[in-house]
Amino acid sequence: MKNTVITLGLASLMLLLSGCNQGRSDYELLQSKEVVKSESKKTLTNIEYKIQPHDRLSVVIYQYPELTPTAMNEKGILIDSQGYISLPLIHRVKIAGHTQSDAARMIENKYTKYLTNPSLNLEVMNKRVYILGEVKKPGVVQLENETMSVIQAIASAGGLTDSAQRDEVYIVNHDGKKNMRMRKVDLTSFAALQSTNLIIKPNDIIYVQPNKWKSFRVASDDFTSPFETIAKIAAPFVTLKYLSD
Repeated sequence: MKNTVITLGLASLMLLLSGCNQGRSDYELLQSKEVVKSESKKTLTNIEYKIQPHDRLSVVIYQYPELTPTAMNEKGILIDSQGYISLPLIHRVKIAGHTQSDAARMIENKYTKYLTNPSLNLEVMNKRVYILGEVKKPGVVQLENETMSVIQAIASAGGLTDSAQRDEVYIVNHDGKKNMRMRKVDLTSFAALQSTNLIIKPNDIIYVQPNKWKSFRVASDDFTSPFETIAKIAAPFVTLKYLSD
């Protein structure tokens, strides 16, 4: 009897460990068989945001505010799927793919046909990044400026949880050819932070990896919960059997 119990215990432990390994694989996001490296500050190029379809814009013509009333800019002017917006007098204008400053100059030039020395301010209203994983308030972080550092974004999300893997913070974005790429930031090393590109841009995704203990605990809970349910169901029958004996 004793040997049977020991055998069952060892078998359960092996199943638990194998289940935890599989569970950890399911729990952790953005896994890659390739080594994910940091990105040097030297790789930084022009990072001015380019306007995309479905962005929302605030457009203000200073000398002629009646053309761009406040009500029109409260929610922003939506760029359609083809990259066009519609404005008074000049009608449809394609601005997707342009930077904010280039788009503003282009619209000003179009308004010179109708207005005297038009001066225009244009701003994308929905610039944001997404932060997931082991932060206290995961979700969307609005960008007030053109860019933000990964540390500022984490601070805006309430900081790291106790289960965060601080040397494995991943940033996912698109390169100029719309291919996805991923880079790693190690927050535990000051020397690494000095040489690493910490800048994030609109629409970047930040993922803070859970530490191995958190992954193990989650996988353990997933594995053991069916056995706990079975034990609760079987308990009354075991009790009745014991009393009858």
